[in-house]
Amino acid sequence: MTSGINAMPDYTVTTSKYGITDNLTTLQSYILTRESEHEEATGDFSWILSAISLAGRAIANKVRRARIADVLGDVGDENVHGEQQQKLDIIANNIIMRCLGDRANVGVLASEEGETPTILRSRSDGGRYCIAFDPLDGSSNLDVSVGVGTIFSILRNDQEDVENAEALMLQPGTRQVGAGYILYGSSTVFVVTTGNGVDMFVHDPSIGTFVLVKQNITIPHEQRIYSINEAYVDNFPKPYQDYLKWAHQNGYSSRYIGSMVADVHRTLLKGGVFLYPPTGKHAKGKLRLMYEANPMAMLIEEAGGEAFSGTDRILDIKPEALHQRCSVVLGSAREVEHVQRFLDNGM
Repeated sequence: MTSGINAMPDYTVTTSKYGITDNLTTLQSYILTRESEHEEATGDFSWILSAISLAGRAIANKVRRARIADVLGDVGDENVHGEQQQKLDIIANNIIMRCLGDRANVGVLASEEGETPTILRSRSDGGRYCIAFDPLDGSSNLDVSVGVGTIFSILRNDQEDVENAEALMLQPGTRQVGAGYILYGSSTVFVVTTGNGVDMFVHDPSIGTFVLVKQNITIPHEQRIYSINEAYVDNFPKPYQDYLKWAHQNGYSSRYIGSMVADVHRTLLKGGVFLYPPTGKHAKGKLRLMYEANPMAMLIEEAGGEAFSGTDRILDIKPEALHQRCSVVLGSAREVEHVQRFLDNGM
């Protein structure tokens, strides 16, 4: 193992009743093992994931103590999207900026909470990666203890000039070299892909680190579950309304939490389809392409699912603005195809 703030040893747990010894793989050792499989690896990517895991542990602690520390509720200000900023939005944003800001290989950081990206260093100074993140997705649900999460997307910085940081960030999702989320719920779960499948880690507070619990997650090919805020059905385009009528007639169940990380996590593990259609208020959709749609689309596709904006594959969309919005349909391949059938016939 490497030394440093995030370096953790592997732990061995012996179950004496059965005489079985199980080796627990920590996130850090798992990253280093994967890195050793690539001769060209420099260790840069490992340090980024390590920094994100550190931020996740810190944010998880803040979330658990939010009511005790009186950091629930909004601060009275709006973010760049015109949404009320929650106290923990700002706290989580600052934690991630601090954890990633001192990584010498990070050139640009773009937060959903910020109007413009933060330039840290040029490529010639070592800033080979750009990271977009939503520090605390679903934060408005914190008052009622609903699962919330951090979403991140990792891109390469292929340009020497960093004067226009936004231009560096505007890369299609196909250019992502890594993506994932950290879910703060009944347990703290770290789900990540680096383009070779999807792996899941859970934080073990007894040893203070994330441990591997599932490798190469595969989303079920089909599952009669849809996840959507059906309260807005009258504002959805007709093809979405038609799909929902069809789903009702064919025995589908509805599961909707209202926090994208929690809803997508359930969809990833259990199957089904997650939908966030356009409405009269948000004609192009509400979710942010760079911070939410792209990283989730990469995860779902790596797990064998599909992800569309209703008209295009999400990962193929060329961003035109840092905070660009889009509609989202993602999940089990067969279930996404059912939705697309209605959209193709009616949009």
